[in-house]
Amino acid sequence: MAATGPETPVDPQAVRRHRILFRTIAKRKNPKLRRTDITVTDEAAVKRATKAASLGNAMEWFDFGIYSYLAVTLGHVFFPSENDTAQLLSSFATFAVAFLVRPLGGMFFGPMGDRIGRKKVLALTMILMAIGTLAIGLIPSYASIGFWAPVLLIFFRLVQGFSTGGEYGGASTFIAEYAPDKRRGYFGSFLEFGTLAGYVGAAGLVTLLTAWLGSDTMEAWGWRLPFLVAGPLGLVGLYLRLKLDETPAFKKLEDESAHASEAADTIETSTKDDLAKIFRVYWPTLILCIALVGAYNVTDYMLLSYMPTYLSDELGYSETHGLLILLGVMVLLMLMINQVGKLSDRFGRKPLLMAGMLGFLVLSLPAFLLIGQGSIPAIVAGMLMLGLSLLCLLGTMSAALPALFPTPVRYGSLSVGYNLSASLFGGTTPLVITALISVTGSNLMPAYYSMAAALVGVIAVACMKETAQKPLDGSPPAVGTKEEAAELVHAQVAEPKF
Repeated sequence: MAATGPETPVDPQAVRRHRILFRTIAKRKNPKLRRTDITVTDEAAVKRATKAASLGNAMEWFDFGIYSYLAVTLGHVFFPSENDTAQLLSSFATFAVAFLVRPLGGMFFGPMGDRIGRKKVLALTMILMAIGTLAIGLIPSYASIGFWAPVLLIFFRLVQGFSTGGEYGGASTFIAEYAPDKRRGYFGSFLEFGTLAGYVGAAGLVTLLTAWLGSDTMEAWGWRLPFLVAGPLGLVGLYLRLKLDETPAFKKLEDESAHASEAADTIETSTKDDLAKIFRVYWPTLILCIALVGAYNVTDYMLLSYMPTYLSDELGYSETHGLLILLGVMVLLMLMINQVGKLSDRFGRKPLLMAGMLGFLVLSLPAFLLIGQGSIPAIVAGMLMLGLSLLCLLGTMSAALPALFPTPVRYGSLSVGYNLSASLFGGTTPLVITALISVTGSNLMPAYYSMAAALVGVIAVACMKETAQKPLDGSPPAVGTKEEAAELVHAQVAEPKF
């Protein structure tokens, strides 16, 4: 008789005849949890990990925010003066070029993080990002060195993009693997709190410098100051990350690998085949990740990166006024984002993500019609409509995405999927919207573009599994207290039958 494999249907009659045998087989396949199998998290360690990961994310978006908010000025400094639209397109093309190498960074740093650990790779990405940003602040202008100015700008944007390829996947994995299962949404929301803090820091600094120095001085040398701040910030972030321990989930994975036979051969094979395995085995989840991140990134970059340029170039607002309005909206989002993380822990990731996607699908057009009226109350109302929709995504996505993939390939798979999507749809958003407005002459193109992205997002959210309050795939349950661990073990004990 052929052996019964996991995919072979079991005869109900056989189960009834041999109940004890099949019960024993089931127990061996799904052994009961022991107390030692459950990770009891250390609250202080979780907070330290969250702080270090979020600071790195804040620095990343501080760097990218500075470039976005200074796009018009950088166009004048680094590109020949043909016309304003050409300069702006050149500046946004240089913004987008950093995203072209993000997938390469994800493919390089992601599998490395699954092999040597999350902590070491996150420290390395922090160093590279700080170097790239600091160097941009030191590049001579086009008027000084001509052709080499945009070449150097593009090179250091590529350095930034390559390092960013390993940042989000690693930071979200780091927090997810440290946090207890029932609070993963809350702690994960701090990662996007860092995103908003980076944008607020960048917008606030650019606004203050522009108001203090004036447009002419900003174009002459003032634009360099925000980039030069990145060096000291990078050192602070590096110090915090190097002080951390590796995540409990990765430590457990390392312990299990250490007991496996022929460990050296296994490591050599995994190094060679990591990327192939991700694309070969996990491609359905990878496609889902790309769709989710694409919808999220288009709406994110449209509101947080492109909006100041839209207000100044398309609606004729001063750069300072546009930044101040966006700054107020982002501060409001920062005050609310952790509450959204808590809601996702209570009600699930899917309801919150669906609310955000439907918000962009339904509210984008009314929001841009309001913004187009030009009055400050109308602009604020329109941006709040978009901001609250984005808040549902920001507060939930950093907990939802790491849960898509199992622990042995989580960093690599998430880095590849996230950065492929960010490259195709995120960083190109300002460039595509500017080009569409130029071709069509319609100021409503940002609304149509975000609606199309949101429609893809609605389908993706409908296809994903709910992961709230559940252990990460490939990791043991993680709880906040010893009492919770005892309850989990006790819950498996069957009630006596009489």
